[in-house]
Amino acid sequence: MDRFIEETPFFNAEHLRLAASVASFVWREIEPRADADEDETEQSKSDERFRELVALLAQAELLRYAVARPDAAGFDVRALCLIREELSYSSPLADLAFVMQGLGTHAISLAAPEHVRDFWLARAAGGRAVAAFALTEPEVGSDVSAIQTTARRDGDGYLLDGRKRFISNAGIADFYTVFARTGTRADGRAEISAFVVGARMQGFSVRERTRLIAPHPVGEIEFENLRVPAEDRVGAEGDGFGLAMQTLGTFRASVGAAACGMARRALDEAVAYARRRKQFGQPLAAHQLIQEKLADMSVELDAARLLVYRAAYLRDTYGQEDSYAPTLARAASTAKLYATEAAQRIIDQALQIHGGAGLIHGHIVERLYRDIRALRIYEGTSEIQKLVIARELLKDSDE
Repeated sequence: MDRFIEETPFFNAEHLRLAASVASFVWREIEPRADADEDETEQSKSDERFRELVALLAQAELLRYAVARPDAAGFDVRALCLIREELSYSSPLADLAFVMQGLGTHAISLAAPEHVRDFWLARAAGGRAVAAFALTEPEVGSDVSAIQTTARRDGDGYLLDGRKRFISNAGIADFYTVFARTGTRADGRAEISAFVVGARMQGFSVRERTRLIAPHPVGEIEFENLRVPAEDRVGAEGDGFGLAMQTLGTFRASVGAAACGMARRALDEAVAYARRRKQFGQPLAAHQLIQEKLADMSVELDAARLLVYRAAYLRDTYGQEDSYAPTLARAASTAKLYATEAAQRIIDQALQIHGGAGLIHGHIVERLYRDIRALRIYEGTSEIQKLVIARELLKDSDE
């Protein structure tokens, strides 16, 4: 890591040690593999590489920072953000392999029966099972309460029917935390419950593997009369919406951290290129318009990182206090919104500084240009974050 970690008040000595250790691991193990993320077109080989990344992260004992302990006690969001930023600096795919183990297990850590919880958390943290978080549907994106996938009670279990779309790790994951409608509330909205679904269960299928603009294992899954034992329900009936929101709220600031990692790499590449590339008889770095771009990029990156780690610090410090819930929600949404939007601008300017060289497929800034775009959409679009911020701001004003 650069000196930002040492120069800000959000971290303790353990965080400093972790940051240095992760930076060394990434440069030694992840950076040499980063180019290969683009090269693999055969699905089976791509899936194998992804599983290798999960195993590598487990061997480095990093997955324990993504997979919460029972009841999520002591979950360190600052450590989560530090790791995501460093992984994304080198390989957004490695970052995905890391964070999905957490997203796919967080609700389980909070509310699953003890034997179910302990089984899947141990396997996910050890890299022996790949996790997924199945919330989005073909007709349901930001409006989570409009879920159409159903889970109807049948004896000592539930029968699941429906489809989930844009699911990270679809086709690779060994298990999915699935959110489904188990009833209808008085206001007509869905009563949502959560379930653990194994990829080998009868009635489960992968409808398609979706190719995105950047390497990202994602696809559409389907449940057809899939029987889930009642013991694999996570929490009580109707707890699903709250569990989904708790999961997203906990991990939201870390999306901003991933964006900061990509933006920091783009800035480093732009500075290095501006120093060595000559135009009109002098380095690009000697031209004032280039200096202006670099200055703007640096300021935006610092601002984004400060917002991200403030949100993470608040979550770690006040996460158990209900009175701080509005503050935490606003801080996380602010961090996610600003960091992802700023990273898009920073990477765009980095590509502009590189000129035609930045357009070559496989160039670092060209890869970043494609990788960053999804972060403004998933785990709550920028527009949704603005609504959350405004809602909490207006709520504060009423008080």
